[in-house]
Amino acid sequence: YFFIFSLIWVVLLGFGLPILILSGIFFGQWLGTLASLISISIGALFLYSIGNFFFRDLVKKILEKKFVKYILLFQKNEFYYFFIYRLVGGLGVPFGLQNLIPILFGMKKMNYFFASFFGFIPSFFIYNTLGAGLNIYVEQAETFSLFEFILTREIYLPILMFIILIILSFIIKKKFFHNANK
Repeated sequence: YFFIFSLIWVVLLGFGLPILILSGIFFGQWLGTLASLISISIGALFLYSIGNFFFRDLVKKILEKKFVKYILLFQKNEFYYFFIYRLVGGLGVPFGLQNLIPILFGMKKMNYFFASFFGFIPSFFIYNTLGAGLNIYVEQAETFSLFEFILTREIYLPILMFIILIILSFIIKKKFFHNANK
């Protein structure tokens, strides 16, 4: 049921964070990461396919001027740049919109799926680890203390990983997308 729910959630433009935390709580960090990777990647592909089939002209009309600087960049190597785009969190673009932007450059569905799947891995693992850590803390703690919760190994390590991922995202964004801003 989790796969179906998360797939529908993404297609209906739901943001991914609740799904990631829940999959960590329900399935643990490893299986939860795999479950959320598969379901959210498939859901994103469905949303892209629906948007490309039914709303291609509308998406191009609305978004093309805003993202023109990235279109040429992505057309050079759509898999590589979309992978980097997913890896850095979509450059701050809301998740539902991230799934539709590749319509602007006619991305192949297989490239879309695998670039999303592999680009999602680091952040999905971090959020699933947080969910799994929350589950472990709730099972073991007699009372809830936010301070103790944050200082548990299962929580502070994913938070540190998240901070490192954010720093790397800024570095990668600057390195790979700086030409698009010129």
